[in-house]
Amino acid sequence: MQKFTTSLMALIIATTTTSMAQLKTPQPSPTQSLTQAFGLGEIKIEYSRPSVKGRTIFGDLVPFGKIWRTGANQSTKVTFGADTKVNGNDIAAGTYALYTIPNTADWEIIFYKDLTLGGNVGDYKKEDEMMRFKVKPMATADKMETFTINVNNIAPTSCSIDLLWDKTKVSIPVTTNIDENVMKQIDKAMGDNKPYFQAANYYYENDKDLNKAREWINKAVENNPKAYWVLHTKAKIEYKLKNYPEATKAAEQSLALAKESSDNSYIKMNEKLIADVKKMGK
Repeated sequence: MQKFTTSLMALIIATTTTSMAQLKTPQPSPTQSLTQAFGLGEIKIEYSRPSVKGRTIFGDLVPFGKIWRTGANQSTKVTFGADTKVNGNDIAAGTYALYTIPNTADWEIIFYKDLTLGGNVGDYKKEDEMMRFKVKPMATADKMETFTINVNNIAPTSCSIDLLWDKTKVSIPVTTNIDENVMKQIDKAMGDNKPYFQAANYYYENDKDLNKAREWINKAVENNPKAYWVLHTKAKIEYKLKNYPEATKAAEQSLALAKESSDNSYIKMNEKLIADVKKMGK
């Protein structure tokens, strides 16, 4: 009987231990990974997201004048898929840890080479910094309960990495010089498969030779006369060249085709362009 009781107790303990080992609960600072296409590459960010939970954040939980891992748990990692510039400083493609030093008047932003440091800032080494610079924090009207990093204000050659928590926002400016690479691709492609639409659109968006853009967009329309997005680009190019009758004609053709496809976005854009021409009395 004693052996049976001992075996039974051992079985209960083992079962309880197994159940506890399998218990899954929410992370207090859950991780997030985001990837944003930018320029000719992408930006990837991996970080953990603590919450306010009624606490005073900056100046208390995150002290002013102290190095912060800019998140929770492990190091916040930022990967640039191509060579780029951060706050005007060159940074090579690769992965960096993001550290910050919050203050009331400014924040110091640090891209750090050692990805394993985490919150052990006592082992921080100045020689492992890739770059350091200052930006101004902004007060926000709305409260962000959970620490958030986003890539915003995305243009062909610029964007911002935004840090938001509680009622504070910090924006890190990022730029890239893609023009030389794109121009080389266009020169090569025009001898191969001739991507007329993409080349014309790039010239339009980046204020290059609009007459060349018109030449290419006309060829693109010839190759695909039912493509209302191509016709809309033609309308924009003609409008920028102040060739208003052709701009209206292309926009009306694009509008009709967009209505057939129930594409509300292009319907609105074409209607606006036509209205803009009319406002000018053309």
